[in-house]
Amino acid sequence: MAASRRLLAIADDLSGAAEVAAALHSRTTRSRVLLIGRPGAVNGGVARALRPRHPGEATVLDLDSRYRPATEAAEAVREALRRSSPDENAPDALDTLVLKKIDSLLRGNVAAEIAALAEGGAGVVLAPALPIAGRVVRSGVVHLGGVALHESDAWRAETLPPPASVAYALGGLPTALVPLTTVRASRRTLLIALRTAAAAGRVAICDAETDADLDAVVEAALAEGPRMRLVGSGGLALALGRHLRTTLNAIGAGAAPAATGKRGAPAADAAPAAPPADMAVGAARAAASPASARRPVLVVVGTAEPAAAEQVRRLVEDGAVHHQLPLAELLSGGAPVRLPPLTAPVTVVSLGTPSGAPDPAPPHGAVATDTAPLPSPRPAPETVTPAAAPGPAPNPAPSPTPRPTPGTPPTPASPSIDTADHTEPNRPDGQTGKQPGAVSGRRLVLGLARVIGDAVAAHHGAVDLVLTGGETARHVLDALAVAELDPVGQVHHGAVHLSTPDGRSVVTRPGSFGDPDSLRQIVQALRPHSTEWKVTP
Repeated sequence: MAASRRLLAIADDLSGAAEVAAALHSRTTRSRVLLIGRPGAVNGGVARALRPRHPGEATVLDLDSRYRPATEAAEAVREALRRSSPDENAPDALDTLVLKKIDSLLRGNVAAEIAALAEGGAGVVLAPALPIAGRVVRSGVVHLGGVALHESDAWRAETLPPPASVAYALGGLPTALVPLTTVRASRRTLLIALRTAAAAGRVAICDAETDADLDAVVEAALAEGPRMRLVGSGGLALALGRHLRTTLNAIGAGAAPAATGKRGAPAADAAPAAPPADMAVGAARAAASPASARRPVLVVVGTAEPAAAEQVRRLVEDGAVHHQLPLAELLSGGAPVRLPPLTAPVTVVSLGTPSGAPDPAPPHGAVATDTAPLPSPRPAPETVTPAAAPGPAPNPAPSPTPRPTPGTPPTPASPSIDTADHTEPNRPDGQTGKQPGAVSGRRLVLGLARVIGDAVAAHHGAVDLVLTGGETARHVLDALAVAELDPVGQVHHGAVHLSTPDGRSVVTRPGSFGDPDSLRQIVQALRPHSTEWKVTP
């Protein structure tokens, strides 16, 4: 496939958007992240900002839609598509290649957003596998380390049970399974399967176990042109990045992507852009900058998962100053919580123990590791009505755990934590179903973001940020009025180094992602000599 004039990637949270931007950014493809979608966020000039600054640029949008109501999430996707191609009759209107990033564990408004993506007859190819993290799709079922998603505890922080299959997660949308044998067959065989699904108005759900499988899916899908829309995890974004680099290097090694008109013909006004620096080189230069070396690093951990607590403990062991914020004060609405001045090279901020959870007295400087996880602030489920499609829709495998029906209050993920600040519309009594003393995940994240925003504003000079968790990262950057980010490098899988327009570093990473040394690696990548680093066996 010839290079598109535009590549639009849509993510439902900030850590996902950063992951996609890193996957697509290279010497041949520029990328940037725009933070849009949240009511009241810094969204000025969105329509203008969506237009690419350079031919072939990838624009990655964080719609912040994972925990919004399904109808709002779907409309956010529609609006992003409209704003990226405002004139359907423009010569380049069909040359926008669309990638929708979803969670590899199928969390979020997957059904509603894919339904919006498929409107207008666009074909949709869904491949949620993430091989690098041990997440594969076999017979249309997501597996983690060999265990089916619905038999794992990966959704323990959610209010609903995990879906028994990818098709089940789509809420009744017409689907067609593309098995692994077809994915690994000839390109023509796979292409015919994708075409058949698109012609029937069905979402093609592709099995995949390896990066090579995802490469095959991308190659076949793009053979159909930009009207075939891709949906998947960061694994599919990496496959798309590899495909674009191979294609563009074949056109001319190191050359910027050429703009194209309809049917892949070169556009007359196409102008090559200077290639961006290699991401690894950019990251090294940023870390070595004298100005950056003087800036404090503020690490914000928006989860109380034991894995994250261990990561914090190791960072504290290396000399970081740790502040554990009390949950009651964050939720009280009274006097705001204040952090001390950011005088240490590295400061880490985390949440305290939820009410009702064990609250041991750890040694000075240590972090309690048996806290309960903060759950997803998910609103009440909504029904997705799929568009009509010829032929009967396949019957997805039943979930081993009965899924709540509208009007049934969700079961809290933890006896001490609630997941939303809303009233379920179908409850006759108008109550939320909260348990007494339950903690609202969304209110906590908002309170945490206010504390970080105040601390950064009070500091004289720039502060670099490490933000774990998409919700936490988005709220913090909203509080700091940051609406655009450019990728610099990747510390490790999922931990993406970005830069604000004024040159500050921001590293985003999923909440409890990474091994016990993840935060150590991130901080050392930003400040190689900020603390006396010790070796932990």
